Amino acid sequence: MPAQTTGRISYANWAEQPIGSDATSPRLARACVTNNFSGGIEADRTACEYTIVYTSDKTGTFTGLELLTGRLDGREGSFVLEERGAFDADGTVRCTFEVVPGSATGDLVGLSGSGSFRYEAGNPSFPYTFDYRMG
Repeated sequence: MPAQTTGRISYANWAEQPIGSDATSPRLARACVTNNFSGGIEADRTACEYTIVYTSDKTGTFTGLELLTGRLDGREGSFVLEERGAFDADGTVRCTFEVVPGSATGDLVGLSGSGSFRYEAGNPSFPYTFDYRMG
């Protein structure tokens, strides 16, 4: 049975750039993001890159990869999350993520798992859940 952990994410930096023309729809962008995880996952200043598809001015989808270095329920190491999500006009972001197989290091070697988060515009942090297995 997988273990479950929870916590909060706060973003520390968001730098977005258009890819190609930003005057058309749909349009593409990329974002370099830095997050801080607290709770079961403790990771400061993560490295995250998103590719974003804007289907309208305020709605769209995204995919990304995020490198976390820190602790998972007391075990030290690093791992990468593959993330997929969508955002709507009211500023709500829904995302699911999964550990990239073979990406875990240190005490986290063999880690697998998946989770999700939901961000609502205007909040400085938002909750996540993560179900995982070791080995």
